[in-house]
Amino acid sequence: MSSKIAAENMISPGAETPLVVVREYDEGRDKVAVAELERQCEVGQRGKPALVTDLMGDPICRLRNFASHVMLVAEYGSRKEIVGTISGCIKNVAIGKRSSNEFPIYVKLAYVLGLRVSSTHRRLGIGTKLVQQLEEWCRQNGADYAYMATEGSNQPSLNLFTLKCNYVKFRNPTVLVQPVHLHYKPLGIGIAIIRVSPQLSESIYRRIFSHYEFFPKDIDCVLNNKLTLGTFMALTKKSLKNWNTKTGELPANFAMLSIWNTKEVYKLQVKGVSGLKYAACLGSRVIDALMPWLKFPSVPNIFENFGFYFLYGLHMEGKDGSNLMKSLCAFAHNMARDDKDCRVLVAEVGQMDPVREAIPHWRKFSWDQDIWCIKNLGEAQGEDDRNSQEYWIKSQISSSVIFVDPRDN
Repeated sequence: MSSKIAAENMISPGAETPLVVVREYDEGRDKVAVAELERQCEVGQRGKPALVTDLMGDPICRLRNFASHVMLVAEYGSRKEIVGTISGCIKNVAIGKRSSNEFPIYVKLAYVLGLRVSSTHRRLGIGTKLVQQLEEWCRQNGADYAYMATEGSNQPSLNLFTLKCNYVKFRNPTVLVQPVHLHYKPLGIGIAIIRVSPQLSESIYRRIFSHYEFFPKDIDCVLNNKLTLGTFMALTKKSLKNWNTKTGELPANFAMLSIWNTKEVYKLQVKGVSGLKYAACLGSRVIDALMPWLKFPSVPNIFENFGFYFLYGLHMEGKDGSNLMKSLCAFAHNMARDDKDCRVLVAEVGQMDPVREAIPHWRKFSWDQDIWCIKNLGEAQGEDDRNSQEYWIKSQISSSVIFVDPRDN
């Protein structure tokens, strides 16, 4: 099979059954059809609110931040109607410290995303075929594993990957969402917020996270990406005065995070809410605008296209770490408040990560029902690597910290 994937398969026996052809996405001929398919699949259930994604005319916008990526489309019948899509990318990530070796263990990991099948062509095996062809592309490009993320309530997706494609449920992170209000948040007394250079950020992140799961080996590319608005550290003013960055030692008390600007890639919109809820949200913003000193917890306008900032690399240390992280999140909120298109802050962390309790969020907007499923695509080369990789996929206990790559969002 060549790198230009093309597979023709009968959905079911019979001479009159249309062929399904899976091939690579061609921007010139497929862009409009794929955008329309995306729109159809985002409608949601009738009578219930739906979160609609606006890819701003670029179906592969999320993939462009990865050096190795692909989108596949499924054509149906003699009219070659595009009835399905799937995307994937490959990166090198750490699997966590699984041996006495002090060096991090990296594997090639494929991320499966964007599986869409037209509602009028489901239960025909198209989704399964798309997954299988994407896995073949991943193998050809050296991936050891493939993983995907979905909501726990998305039973059809879970059934497809776990029952038909042999993925296993692996990790269950928590998504924390904080609305951006019209008022500024106080940063705290005696706390300094500083911007950390990409070079120093890379050094600190490798020191902190390289033995945790899913830490990307190319963290330097992430930090230097134009979508990263910066890396920031919160310290007490006393710690800042005594900290010498040239020694390589970290302060005893600090918090740190980076900010990823997703609104330059795609935007979201909530549709289908009742008139009463819409009016209540509007009223909260009116109060916040007229009386900002009340610090009223208003609901931003999420009923029109909006973007969000994704917070990644969240880490805190020391007895003041929790307060410093809260101040850092307030700083990120104020940055978002000055950006008229940014309406929420989002962070995704491991359920047992100590930083979870320090991240401000609204319970009604947040959830812990995301499920990451994983599949071993091939055999490792060396015995040590093979043992480490097998242990990783068979382990039912997650490390307390999971590094969530902002490019996945």
